[in-house]
Amino acid sequence: MMQRIQSASLWGGPLLAVLTAVGCVQSGVAFPAACCAAVAVCCAVWWVFETLHLAVVGLLPFVAFPLLGVLSAGEVARSYGHSMILLLLGGFFLSAAMERSGAHRRLALQMVRAVGGAGGRRLVLGFMLATAGLSMWISNTATSLMILPVALAILNQTSDDRQLRTAMLLGIAYSASIGGMGTPIGTPPNVMMVAYVQRTFGHDVSFFEWMRVALPIVCVLLPIAWLWITRRVQGSRPLSMPTVGRWRSSEIRVMIVFVITALAWIFRAAPAGGWTAWLPATNASGGSTINDSTIALAASLALFIIPAGEDLDPPAEPSEDRATARSPQRRAPVSRLLDWPTAARVPWGILLMFGGGLALAAGFEQSGLSQLLGEQLSRVADQPLWLITLMVCLLVTFLTELTSSTATTSLLLPILGGLALASGLPFESILVPATISASCAFMLPVATAPNTIVFSAGQLSTATMARTGLILNLFAAVLITTVCTLTISPKQHDATAPAEAATSGGAVEHSPQPSGQPGGNGQDGR
Repeated sequence: MMQRIQSASLWGGPLLAVLTAVGCVQSGVAFPAACCAAVAVCCAVWWVFETLHLAVVGLLPFVAFPLLGVLSAGEVARSYGHSMILLLLGGFFLSAAMERSGAHRRLALQMVRAVGGAGGRRLVLGFMLATAGLSMWISNTATSLMILPVALAILNQTSDDRQLRTAMLLGIAYSASIGGMGTPIGTPPNVMMVAYVQRTFGHDVSFFEWMRVALPIVCVLLPIAWLWITRRVQGSRPLSMPTVGRWRSSEIRVMIVFVITALAWIFRAAPAGGWTAWLPATNASGGSTINDSTIALAASLALFIIPAGEDLDPPAEPSEDRATARSPQRRAPVSRLLDWPTAARVPWGILLMFGGGLALAAGFEQSGLSQLLGEQLSRVADQPLWLITLMVCLLVTFLTELTSSTATTSLLLPILGGLALASGLPFESILVPATISASCAFMLPVATAPNTIVFSAGQLSTATMARTGLILNLFAAVLITTVCTLTISPKQHDATAPAEAATSGGAVEHSPQPSGQPGGNGQDGR
């Protein structure tokens, strides 16, 4: 059945796109804006029904926008080379190095042993804390794949405790999504929003600024989720944990690079201007020429350079004959903390999809479609800001249950940004809760990769996940609305101000233009 739907959507997407373009032109919308809307509709159909791989759909704007006159080929290409894509790539490399050394498994097991050694509810809490902590820095998918086998091995000691098993599996899935909210690199939608804000509003969202809002949400939502999913779990006997042995040199070295990188991200711009304020290199506006992407790639280079130590070194090649047997064995090449075969396995498709989302955002802005949609939605601004935020959170949360979170944010950010520009609302109060809500799809197995992974273990029912996740979906929307309302000042930034010249590498700023008017574009390093 699903294959028939996907086959129909392959042609249905372009057909619906043509109808959208014709309807927009007949309604008086400028041709570039109508074409941009058509491309967005086609992408939405193909993303929702997974007609093609998500990364392949991300290439559609690169081809369609120049052909339809929405953007030039050079302007579209800048979206696929945005500095935030390099930040995401650096995060993938750091994650790959941790997985290669096994440091992530050691951290998770030590946290579980410290918190959950008593079994029962505390065991679930230990796994949730470990999963969320890793998911802040490593992809949700990789974290879930690593934690799940460890959890199942421990649960096999108590095969009769079904409630504990259900709570454990749900806890791993939910905490992987919750932890991803905590940092800008925790999940692709976060990076997508940072890049969109940088491009459209000329504001560089730092790690410190993001975590000031997101960490309180994580710190409240995680224990609430634990209390909710373990409400029926009874106490159980202590369970034995896998042993991890002593720290290996490769693990220590990876952790040193990881800690330095995380601290450099967090304190780059705050407080008191951050450590970059002490550097002599500044741009024309007096700001630092260093951004988070610079730090990410510097850490990646360090991982490729630093030797891993003997525990990851390949064995020396054996002697081939008796004559050479008396001579020393040929020395094997020194293993590094990260090698290219390992790095080549990072999810490159996410980067293409990410670039497609940024290209869509640029098309919305340049063609005037974003402003046009914002004006149509501006009547919503008559409502209280907290109510608008709550409605946005609920919309994104339940929409993400049906489609990819990255696809959802790619499509909605330009629309919500246009709403902020047209109505004068503070853009952070709309975009930040919308982005965080994209990680709050807890109901369906297909909603997120962690949900799918734990469901594939064959020990959960869809009904159980839906019942448990619905309450968390609703609570998360209220919590995100409350925290964002309290922590984001309405006067923090002026959403109606044109984007200023950016100073981070590769960011392209486009000032909002009236519908149908071509907007100038400039390129500045941020």
